[in-house]
Amino acid sequence: FCLNQRVSVTNNLRRRAPYAPMLTPNVRHIGAVYAYRGRAATESAHDYGLDRANELEAAIAVLGEDRVIAFIAETVVGATLGAVEATPGYFQRIREICTRRGVLMILDEIMCGMGRCGTLYACVHDGVVPDVITLGKALAGGYQPLAAMLVREEIAREVEAGSGALDHGHTFVGHPVACAAGLAVQKIVERDGLVGKSATMGTVLKRELGQRLGDHPAVGDIRGRGAFIAIELVADRKTKRPFDRALKVAEALKATALDLGLVCYPGSGSADGINGDHLLLAPPFTLTDADLADLIDRACTTIERVTAQLPMA
Repeated sequence: FCLNQRVSVTNNLRRRAPYAPMLTPNVRHIGAVYAYRGRAATESAHDYGLDRANELEAAIAVLGEDRVIAFIAETVVGATLGAVEATPGYFQRIREICTRRGVLMILDEIMCGMGRCGTLYACVHDGVVPDVITLGKALAGGYQPLAAMLVREEIAREVEAGSGALDHGHTFVGHPVACAAGLAVQKIVERDGLVGKSATMGTVLKRELGQRLGDHPAVGDIRGRGAFIAIELVADRKTKRPFDRALKVAEALKATALDLGLVCYPGSGSADGINGDHLLLAPPFTLTDADLADLIDRACTTIERVTAQLPMA
């Protein structure tokens, strides 16, 4: 059930394909906030974001307010697009629509939350508080599998006044060892100021990647928030044409990076669901300056080696 719901909500075409016959039919998607590919040259980033957010208003009007339970999105998109953050004002407009229409606002911060974007919650940058926020990954630092769902106090009170329990769960909910690991990790994160370090490290990472790869003919975009940075590759910088999926660029990025001793997260399908490749970097918060410089060098060398073998415009 959980996998069905998760894949139904995502618009990652590659991940949806194997489960298409089983997906829940009562999910509607609105346009992605993907300024690199979606914003017109004559349109401001703010106006572009408001236009995309207003698609939610239009969708609710078509479906009927009494049939729409929630809006869900990644605060900063992870694997599907590669560290794509919303344009200014987008989530504030979404928040306003959800509040007025009685729709829950759910933000998925499994990848981008818990300090990854330079603040404990990535949505702090957007100036909003969702009704529900999902967390994982950095929550326990990889020491134990752990995820969490936080809800606003008003929602918790509604549950308490009703059934007093959630209908969905699994055997390892509230696992004491996993929770202890998560608590220990978060104490260290607070003690050592690692959220602030993530923000500082991200600034250096983005700047140095830009200086080294900013003019590279195969690099279309370097983007992200905090220590959550991605590099999108293109066959033609002017038209933003992606490399053909048949070239298996993402696979080449992974293999080359591993040969260089770098663990990263390559992805494909960022342009149209099939074509389009990016390299996602999410370094440990504990890296030294020397470690970070080494990571940057290996990432750049990976890009340079792989693209040297590709057909360019």
